[in-house]
Amino acid sequence: MNLMTKEKPYNTLNAFYRQLFGKKVFKVSLNGNFTCPNKDGKSGLGGCIYCSESGSGDYAGNKLNSLQTQFDNVKEMMSLKWNDALYIAYFQANTNTYAEISKLRKLYYEALSLDENIVGLSIATRCDAFSEETYNLLDEINNKTYLTIELGLQSIQEKTSKFINRAHTLECFVTAVQELRKRNINVVVHIINGFHIESKKDMLETVQFLNHQDIQGIKIHLLHIMKKTVLGKLYLDNPFKILTLNEYKDIVCDQLEILDPKIIIHRLTGDSPKELLIEPLWSLKKFIVMNEIDKELRKRNSYQGIKFKL
Repeated sequence: MNLMTKEKPYNTLNAFYRQLFGKKVFKVSLNGNFTCPNKDGKSGLGGCIYCSESGSGDYAGNKLNSLQTQFDNVKEMMSLKWNDALYIAYFQANTNTYAEISKLRKLYYEALSLDENIVGLSIATRCDAFSEETYNLLDEINNKTYLTIELGLQSIQEKTSKFINRAHTLECFVTAVQELRKRNINVVVHIINGFHIESKKDMLETVQFLNHQDIQGIKIHLLHIMKKTVLGKLYLDNPFKILTLNEYKDIVCDQLEILDPKIIIHRLTGDSPKELLIEPLWSLKKFIVMNEIDKELRKRNSYQGIKFKL
């Protein structure tokens, strides 16, 4: 699949959705009030060191509100600009396959029924939060709607896994991808650029590794150092090197050049609430970051996959 343009020389999610569904599609972040096996002791305690109190769901809905209220609040805003858009319900905060199967079934089907214009379901989770029952339920859902499972990997480097307290192995991730793809379920993987213990080579190796996995999408995040996190405290106590905008731009463009050209780009940077962000402050200007990446690719006369090889 080649959705690249001169302005966006990579496969954007917006273009992919437009081709698949024929019109604009919005993902609506929902909060199903899940927890995480890396917080309650099943896999670990304390969670990943960069994770905020919201469980990486800072822009998800309020867990005290019903899913219907959460969805309607977003739809009301989106409809001011796009009155005929379609929607994908997105369980974002914490680990959204980590619950009894009865709760998962109830929430997933409830999310799909919130609006007649919902065309799919996206579920963010961890590779250590599946069971055979869970896989079977996801298989069932996948036969009814457009389903995507988002897996947080962040990095393939063992030193990074230990530093961030990820509390699962690379082998666990590979197994989860294989089990999901056996059922023809779409997989999107989250990675993070900017850990000070990683070199550019380390970050490129993560992308090269993913080229060998059967994944359909990738989210490339910038490491955000946020207040009220373990990482934030570490940084304030003993500041370490953070990426500049130019360094981040360079790394992302290098990653895109080696990335399998069939993979859809769901994200090239990240968001953090202004009131929580410690560093890097340049990341608050998201559109500038995106424009710098696009400009650099055009300057190089380059595009996604130009240097791709297995």
